[in-house]
Amino acid sequence: MKSNSKHWDEIFSKTEDAKLGWYEKDTSQTFKLLNEIPGWERATVFLPGAGTSILIENLISKGIKLILNDISNEALNRVRQRLQDECEKIDWLCQDISQPIKEPMPGVDIWIDRAVLHFLTNKHDIKGYFENLKSILKAGGHAIFAEFSMIGAPKCAGLMLYRYSIDELSKNLGSSFKIVSHFDYTYINPFGGQKPYIYALFKREK
Repeated sequence: MKSNSKHWDEIFSKTEDAKLGWYEKDTSQTFKLLNEIPGWERATVFLPGAGTSILIENLISKGIKLILNDISNEALNRVRQRLQDECEKIDWLCQDISQPIKEPMPGVDIWIDRAVLHFLTNKHDIKGYFENLKSILKAGGHAIFAEFSMIGAPKCAGLMLYRYSIDELSKNLGSSFKIVSHFDYTYINPFGGQKPYIYALFKREK
Protein backbone atom coordinates (compact mmCIF):
# COMPACT_ATOMS: atom_id res chain seq x y z
CA MET A 1 0.00 0.00 0.00
CA LYS A 2 1.23 3.49 -0.91
CA SER A 3 1.06 6.26 1.67
CA ASN A 4 -1.82 8.61 0.81
CA SER A 5 -4.01 11.27 2.38
CA LYS A 6 -7.01 8.97 2.85
CA HIS A 7 -4.92 6.45 4.80
CA TRP A 8 -3.56 9.13 7.15
CA ASP A 9 -6.85 11.02 7.52
CA GLU A 10 -8.45 7.81 8.71
CA ILE A 11 -5.71 7.20 11.27
CA PHE A 12 -5.81 10.73 12.67
CA SER A 13 -9.63 10.84 12.76
CA LYS A 14 -9.91 7.60 14.74
CA THR A 15 -6.91 7.72 17.09
CA GLU A 16 -6.10 10.16 19.87
CA ASP A 17 -2.57 11.55 19.85
CA ALA A 18 -1.25 9.64 22.85
CA LYS A 19 -2.27 6.31 21.25
CA LEU A 20 -0.58 6.91 17.92
CA GLY A 21 2.27 4.44 17.39
CA TRP A 22 4.75 7.29 16.83
CA TYR A 23 3.51 9.60 19.62
CA GLU A 24 6.41 11.26 21.39
CA LYS A 25 6.01 13.46 24.47
CA ASP A 26 9.77 13.99 24.80
CA THR A 27 11.28 15.88 21.86
CA SER A 28 14.75 16.20 23.41
CA GLN A 29 16.41 14.05 20.74
CA THR A 30 15.48 16.57 18.06
CA PHE A 31 16.67 19.42 20.27
CA LYS A 32 20.03 17.72 20.72
CA LEU A 33 20.62 18.29 17.02
CA LEU A 34 18.96 21.71 16.90
CA ASN A 35 21.30 22.90 19.62
CA GLU A 36 24.24 22.13 17.34
CA ILE A 37 23.00 24.78 14.89
CA PRO A 38 24.22 28.30 15.81
CA GLY A 39 21.34 30.76 16.12
CA TRP A 40 18.62 28.21 15.36
CA GLU A 41 16.12 30.15 17.49
CA ARG A 42 16.05 32.83 14.77
CA ALA A 43 15.45 30.31 11.98
CA THR A 44 12.59 29.59 9.63
CA VAL A 45 11.79 25.88 10.08
CA PHE A 46 9.93 23.55 7.73
CA LEU A 47 8.31 20.36 9.06
CA PRO A 48 7.56 18.11 6.05
CA GLY A 49 5.29 15.75 8.02
CA ALA A 50 4.17 17.67 11.07
CA GLY A 51 1.36 15.33 12.07
CA THR A 52 0.10 16.34 15.49
CA SER A 53 3.52 16.40 17.16
CA ILE A 54 4.10 18.49 20.28
CA LEU A 55 7.37 19.49 18.64
CA ILE A 56 5.20 22.20 17.05
CA GLU A 57 4.47 23.86 20.40
CA ASN A 58 8.06 23.35 21.54
CA LEU A 59 9.30 25.27 18.50
CA ILE A 60 6.67 28.01 18.69
CA SER A 61 7.65 28.66 22.30
CA LYS A 62 11.14 29.57 21.07
CA GLY A 63 9.70 32.23 18.78
CA ILE A 64 10.82 30.74 15.48
CA LYS A 65 8.96 30.96 12.16
CA LEU A 66 7.23 27.67 11.32
CA ILE A 67 5.98 26.17 8.06
CA LEU A 68 3.93 23.03 8.72
CA ASN A 69 3.14 20.44 6.07
CA ASP A 70 1.30 17.17 6.31
CA ILE A 71 -0.39 14.87 3.82
CA SER A 72 -3.36 14.66 6.22
CA ASN A 73 -5.70 17.63 6.50
CA GLU A 74 -7.22 15.83 9.50
CA ALA A 75 -3.89 16.07 11.33
CA LEU A 76 -3.43 19.75 10.49
CA ASN A 77 -6.98 20.57 11.60
CA ARG A 78 -6.30 18.88 14.93
CA VAL A 79 -3.20 21.02 15.37
CA ARG A 80 -5.19 24.17 14.48
CA GLN A 81 -7.77 23.31 17.15
CA ARG A 82 -5.00 22.78 19.67
CA LEU A 83 -3.08 25.96 18.91
CA GLN A 84 -6.04 28.32 18.40
CA ASP A 85 -4.62 31.90 18.51
CA GLU A 86 -1.11 30.65 17.73
CA CYS A 87 -2.24 29.49 14.26
CA GLU A 88 -1.67 32.89 12.67
CA LYS A 89 2.05 32.57 13.44
CA ILE A 90 2.31 29.50 11.18
CA ASP A 91 2.27 28.92 7.43
CA TRP A 92 0.20 25.82 6.56
CA LEU A 93 0.64 23.39 3.68
CA CYS A 94 -1.27 20.15 3.06
CA GLN A 95 0.30 17.90 0.46
CA ASP A 96 2.29 14.76 -0.28
CA ILE A 97 5.87 15.92 0.26
CA SER A 98 7.08 13.59 -2.51
CA GLN A 99 5.20 15.70 -5.07
CA PRO A 100 6.22 19.18 -6.30
CA ILE A 101 5.31 21.83 -3.72
CA LYS A 102 2.14 23.55 -4.90
CA GLU A 103 2.64 26.95 -3.32
CA PRO A 104 5.51 29.48 -3.45
CA MET A 105 7.76 28.81 -0.47
CA PRO A 106 10.24 31.15 1.18
CA GLY A 107 13.75 29.81 1.64
CA VAL A 108 14.02 27.98 4.95
CA ASP A 109 16.93 27.61 7.35
CA ILE A 110 16.10 24.22 8.85
CA TRP A 111 14.21 21.17 7.57
CA ILE A 112 13.11 18.78 10.35
CA ASP A 113 11.83 15.33 9.39
CA ARG A 114 10.80 13.03 12.18
CA ALA A 115 9.52 9.76 10.72
CA VAL A 116 8.30 10.97 7.33
CA LEU A 117 10.89 10.04 4.72
CA HIS A 118 10.91 6.36 5.65
CA PHE A 119 7.27 6.04 4.48
CA LEU A 120 8.36 6.78 0.91
CA THR A 121 9.41 3.50 -0.71
CA ASN A 122 9.15 4.31 -4.42
CA LYS A 123 12.35 5.68 -6.01
CA HIS A 124 10.42 8.42 -7.81
CA ASP A 125 8.78 9.54 -4.54
CA ILE A 126 12.10 9.55 -2.69
CA LYS A 127 13.66 11.63 -5.48
CA GLY A 128 10.73 14.05 -5.33
CA TYR A 129 11.13 14.44 -1.57
CA PHE A 130 14.80 15.37 -1.87
CA GLU A 131 14.11 17.71 -4.78
CA ASN A 132 11.64 19.59 -2.56
CA LEU A 133 14.16 19.75 0.26
CA LYS A 134 16.83 21.17 -2.03
CA SER A 135 14.42 23.62 -3.63
CA ILE A 136 13.60 25.44 -0.39
CA LEU A 137 16.53 24.87 1.98
CA LYS A 138 18.96 27.79 1.86
CA ALA A 139 22.70 27.42 1.32
CA GLY A 140 24.15 27.21 4.82
CA GLY A 141 20.90 25.68 6.06
CA HIS A 142 20.50 22.43 7.96
CA ALA A 143 18.43 19.27 7.59
CA ILE A 144 17.51 17.03 10.52
CA PHE A 145 16.31 13.47 9.98
CA ALA A 146 14.86 10.93 12.41
CA GLU A 147 14.10 7.73 10.48
CA PHE A 148 13.81 4.01 11.11
CA SER A 149 17.34 2.64 11.03
CA MET A 150 18.52 -0.38 9.07
CA ILE A 151 17.69 -2.62 12.05
CA GLY A 152 14.26 -1.02 12.53
CA ALA A 153 10.91 -2.63 11.85
CA PRO A 154 9.97 -3.05 8.16
CA LYS A 155 6.43 -1.71 8.67
CA CYS A 156 4.62 1.06 10.56
CA ALA A 157 1.00 2.27 10.45
CA GLY A 158 0.20 -0.61 8.12
CA LEU A 159 2.73 0.56 5.53
CA MET A 160 6.06 -0.82 4.36
CA LEU A 161 9.07 1.34 5.17
CA TYR A 162 12.37 2.24 3.51
CA ARG A 163 14.94 2.16 6.30
CA TYR A 164 17.98 4.42 6.40
CA SER A 165 21.67 4.59 7.18
CA ILE A 166 23.89 7.69 7.18
CA ASP A 167 25.36 6.60 3.84
CA GLU A 168 21.91 6.30 2.29
CA LEU A 169 20.87 9.75 3.51
CA SER A 170 24.16 11.25 2.29
CA LYS A 171 23.76 9.68 -1.14
CA ASN A 172 20.29 11.14 -1.58
CA LEU A 173 21.33 14.60 -0.39
CA GLY A 174 24.37 14.80 -2.63
CA SER A 175 27.81 16.34 -2.34
CA SER A 176 26.61 19.81 -1.32
CA PHE A 177 25.49 18.41 2.06
CA LYS A 178 27.89 17.40 4.82
CA ILE A 179 27.11 15.35 7.89
CA VAL A 180 27.46 17.34 11.11
CA SER A 181 26.26 14.87 13.74
CA HIS A 182 24.35 11.63 14.10
CA PHE A 183 23.37 9.04 16.69
CA ASP A 184 21.29 5.90 17.12
CA TYR A 185 18.23 6.10 19.34
CA THR A 186 15.70 3.49 20.41
CA TYR A 187 12.30 5.10 20.62
CA ILE A 188 9.78 3.42 22.95
CA ASN A 189 6.30 3.81 21.51
CA PRO A 190 3.10 4.21 23.62
CA PHE A 191 2.64 0.42 23.66
CA GLY A 192 6.15 -0.34 24.91
CA GLY A 193 7.54 -1.35 21.51
CA GLN A 194 11.21 -0.60 20.80
CA LYS A 195 11.79 1.23 17.50
CA PRO A 196 15.44 1.75 16.47
CA TYR A 197 15.90 5.16 14.83
CA ILE A 198 18.81 7.00 13.31
CA TYR A 199 19.04 10.74 13.99
CA ALA A 200 21.19 12.86 11.70
CA LEU A 201 22.06 16.51 11.15
CA PHE A 202 23.36 17.71 7.76
CA LYS A 203 24.53 21.15 6.64
CA ARG A 204 24.04 22.43 3.12
CA GLU A 205 27.29 24.06 2.11
CA LYS A 206 26.20 25.41 -1.29
